[in-house]
Order: sequence, then C-alpha cells, then structure tokens
Amino acid sequence: MIVFGILVIAIVLSFCRAAWVSLALALIVYFIIIFKIKLRWVILSIGALVGAFYVFQFEIYNALEKNKQGSSANFVEHIESITNISSDPSNLERINRWQSAFRMYSERPFFGWGPGTYQFVYAPFQRAREKTIISTNAGDLGNSHSEYFGPLSEEGMLGMLAFLGIVITVISTGMRVYKRAKDKEIKLLSLITLLALITYFIHGMMNNFLDTDKASVPFWGFIAILVALDVYHNQKSDKKITDNKPELPDEISER
Repeated sequence: MIVFGILVIAIVLSFCRAAWVSLALALIVYFIIIFKIKLRWVILSIGALVGAFYVFQFEIYNALEKNKQGSSANFVEHIESITNISSDPSNLERINRWQSAFRMYSERPFFGWGPGTYQFVYAPFQRAREKTIISTNAGDLGNSHSEYFGPLSEEGMLGMLAFLGIVITVISTGMRVYKRAKDKEIKLLSLITLLALITYFIHGMMNNFLDTDKASVPFWGFIAILVALDVYHNQKSDKKITDNKPELPDEISER
C-alpha cells in the first residue's frame, strides 16, 4: 500500500496528461475483462463512437476550438487542457508532428526514411500555419510523439503494421494466459502485466519513448513476463493432464 501510494502521488505530480488518459482507459479495459464483456460488444461500441464522431465532427471541432485552457499547475485546469487544440502549444505541436509524419509517409509509403531518422528529416515537411512556439527545424527536439505514426514515417506501412502486430499479439497472449490460468497468482500477474502494457499502448498514441532505455526496458520486460507465463502455464497444464491420465490395461492399450 505504501508503494501504491507513492506511485499514485508520482503520477499525479508528474502532470503527464497522456499518462492520466492511459490509466483511465486501462481502468475501462479492466472492467471489460472482469465483467467478461464480449468482444463484439466492445467493437460495436467503438464503432458507434467512431460513427458518432464522423457524424458530429464539425460540432466536436467547434467545441474543442472554444477550449482555451492551457497547461496549468491546477489539477482540474490541466485536465481541461487535454482537449485544447486551439492554443495549447504542447497539443498543437503534437498535431504538427503527426501531420509531418503523414507527409513523410506519403512520400515514401512502403519503406519510409529509415529507423530513427524522423527528427532529422521532418523539418521540411512542416507547414508554417501548423508551427508553434516550440517548433524547430534543427532536429534536436524530440520525435513524432506517436509509437504508431513514428514507424509509419520511418519504416512506412510495413513498420506501423509490425508494431500493430506486436500490440495485437501481446493483448491476445495476455488474454489467453488470463483465461486459461488456474493458479490465482498467475491469473493476477497476467492481468496486471497486460493492463500495464495497455497503458503504454494507449500512451503511445500521444508519445513515443521506446527509443529510450527507461521505457524500452520495462516494455519488453513486461512482454517477456507474459511470454514466460504463457509457456509456463501451458507446460504446467499439459503436465497435469499427462499426470492425471489413467493408465489402461495392457490388453486394452494394444487394442
């Protein structure tokens, strides 16, 4: 409980809006798993939200443009700034980087510009009207701010599909381990590890840190945990089945 309290305080004081959003959405995923909501209902719900956004996109954009709340030391105001796409430099710079990534992709759609090259290549793809007070042409201030658009611009469509493949494989593996696990400890560990990775998959829509060791080590380490649980759990289940299999008399076995 002490460690949990320290982590909660750290997350709040970090004032990282992307982290707050990812935790909130991971909590929704937790309830979906716990209450065993079927996948088709989840997909239908997401489809309905996407459809509603498409139908009311102009109204939504107008509402977002009216939000002038910038980043603030006040907790409530800082949350309100998440949807500010009209004046918040951090949000606008993300949009600028994403637009640049799409333009880089459109020029080299299949193989991209090469791994790790975004920050050195994206400057000419910026538009004057999209630049912010923190924009730069020097290639020294960060990257695409997306684990999905970054590979799209650097390795083309194949790069983004590769990362999406990792995301889908990790989620399917985590769910498989969670559903099949008989041991409560394995079940709990697989669920927590999966939710932790989901927070990063969501966070990766707004930031990308896998090119740094502080994020890549726990990311791949958590995936290794799921793989180990999957292999261990399957072997344990197979062993139990073999051990519990009744031995047949010789004459029946021969038949």
